[in-house]
Amino acid sequence: MYRIIGADGKEYGPISAEQVRQWMAEGRANAQTRVLLEGTSDWKTLGELPEFGGGASAAATPPPTFGAMPNVMGASGAAAEMVTGPAIGLIITGILNIVLAIANGVRVMTGAGMGMFPASGNADTKTIIGLMQSFGLVGMVLGILGGILILFGGLKMKKVENYGLCMAASIVAMIPCLSSCCLIGLPIGIWALVVISKPEVKSSFR
Repeated sequence: MYRIIGADGKEYGPISAEQVRQWMAEGRANAQTRVLLEGTSDWKTLGELPEFGGGASAAATPPPTFGAMPNVMGASGAAAEMVTGPAIGLIITGILNIVLAIANGVRVMTGAGMGMFPASGNADTKTIIGLMQSFGLVGMVLGILGGILILFGGLKMKKVENYGLCMAASIVAMIPCLSSCCLIGLPIGIWALVVISKPEVKSSFR
């Protein structure tokens, strides 16, 4: 990743090598543009870097105009601010989902709340209880997996990373069979989908 000093004296980036080449092709950067490779402290010109076709002839290129260059850092910062609310909501939903799934699974597996069945223990009763416990175990596993997905999706959304995972987490938060606390997950999932679907937010994801 690179940082660039524009003709206006402002710093732009971090941006990829592909973005640098695109700006050079558009006349927004050239051989005289000062650039810093992330992880180093030595500012150079693009003409000095071989990956951008550096050479002696590049020094004669006139300085670029940065008037129309987008503020990359500003756009990313605005997107991060917009996703903070729904991201925290997904994180909380994911944690609650895991806790409730475990609690419900333990309740079913231990037979709590099954006092409605006769104590005689006939075959039909045992079959029903066995089925309920099986479904309870499956529900617990699905709830925990759904909660983990929602939690990690929220964490990634807060960092404006992995758009696909954030989209999946928002959808899962709204599904009752995968979200134990769907009453909370439904509005938060809708909120998250609306925010990350905005073009200015979607384009900022890494």
